[in-house]
Amino acid sequence: MGGPVPRERSGLVVVMLCFLTIVADGYDLIVYGATVPSLLDEPGWEMSASTAGLIGSWTLVGLMVGFLLAGPLADRIGRRKVMMAGVVWFSTGCAICAVATSPEFLGAARFFTGIGLGGVVPSAVALTMEFAPRNRRQIYNGMMLTGYSFGGIVAALVAIALLPDNSWRVLYGVGALCVIVVPAMYFWLPESVNSLVTRGKDAEAAELARAYGLDIDAVRAEQRIQVDAAASTDSTSGLRMLLTRRYLPSLLLFVLVCFCAQVITYGLNTWLPVLMRKAGYPLGSSLQFLLVLQVGAIIGMVGGSMLADRYGSRRILALFFLIGAVSLLALSRKLDTAVLMVAVAGAGLGSIGSSSLAYGYVAAKYPASCRGSAVGASMGLGRVGSILGPSIGGWLVGSSLGSHWNFYAFAMPAVIAAVIVILMPASTVDDEVAQVQAPDPDSGGIIEPAR
Repeated sequence: MGGPVPRERSGLVVVMLCFLTIVADGYDLIVYGATVPSLLDEPGWEMSASTAGLIGSWTLVGLMVGFLLAGPLADRIGRRKVMMAGVVWFSTGCAICAVATSPEFLGAARFFTGIGLGGVVPSAVALTMEFAPRNRRQIYNGMMLTGYSFGGIVAALVAIALLPDNSWRVLYGVGALCVIVVPAMYFWLPESVNSLVTRGKDAEAAELARAYGLDIDAVRAEQRIQVDAAASTDSTSGLRMLLTRRYLPSLLLFVLVCFCAQVITYGLNTWLPVLMRKAGYPLGSSLQFLLVLQVGAIIGMVGGSMLADRYGSRRILALFFLIGAVSLLALSRKLDTAVLMVAVAGAGLGSIGSSSLAYGYVAAKYPASCRGSAVGASMGLGRVGSILGPSIGGWLVGSSLGSHWNFYAFAMPAVIAAVIVILMPASTVDDEVAQVQAPDPDSGGIIEPAR
């Protein structure tokens, strides 16, 4: 009975804790969108729509800061500590938001919260990839990241239950309660074996690897390979390759695609309840639309990955963007409730669902030598869209344009992204490799060895 714990069993506990952490992260991120309608009506604040949009953007700026700081910090003190500290950080930020006395106070508190929100993501992804069953790592990682949308669903449900009878402050108080996941992390979340090996704690790493059924020799070999590769490879070679005539045009287009996806995602997460309220729906119904948006996102993230494996990322990504555009255009019209809910779900599928597919498509388009640089550049530069999305929404809501123009404005990036993806060459790196390896018709089916 004292033998090693089976990896599948122990590893799933780690994945579940990472999932719960991302659910908490998603709640504290998306709860702002659920409270914006109430914030605009807060007595004595006189908050404008543009100010509300700017606060949403500052949250995303903080998230980027946390994302950038988390990796180097985890390399120094470990991923487990960074994750726990991040949860405490953003839970504290939500508590501060609950007692905000002015828009400026709330903006500073949301920026502070955003740092913690971004800080947990890299470690959650790394731990999930390390402890999930080896042949299902990508699937488990994708499922874990749906925690964002599940957190958004929880935020919408809490808002529907508590608003408008209670103050918006209660929702941030609930967000502060996310700290209750920390004791579970303390007792059941292990440190990364890779991190321990990197920091020279070999004995502790070996003991942890035995407990979770991990191959410590494989971990050490992977570390040696990474060190040797770093020593023998010019760290800028991948970036230089991206800047060549062959790859630069497609990289710029991918950055634009990711930018468009992020504008829609964070614009809708922040402003959908207000947009629907402006279109004539009561607050309760408007918050239900935020919930349905997250359901559509989950369908897009999970279903999109499965469809992309079968039919190719390019086709499904273009289809999802088109679905998002059509859905947003439909929202500008008065529709039956059932059709309206389908349109909102389609908007979630075409925005958040498309974002997750876009990064996979980027990875498939570039060789391994510059793949990391391509994904990093697309995600990093595309993230500017996440910062601008809430501010764009605030400008639209505060303008004198009709409510239908709000949906037209968010449909436009979806159309642009769909056109770009459709016009891109269909081939991926795997296609090119297959073409190179294909037998010459005149060779009798014999493949020549590479020289």
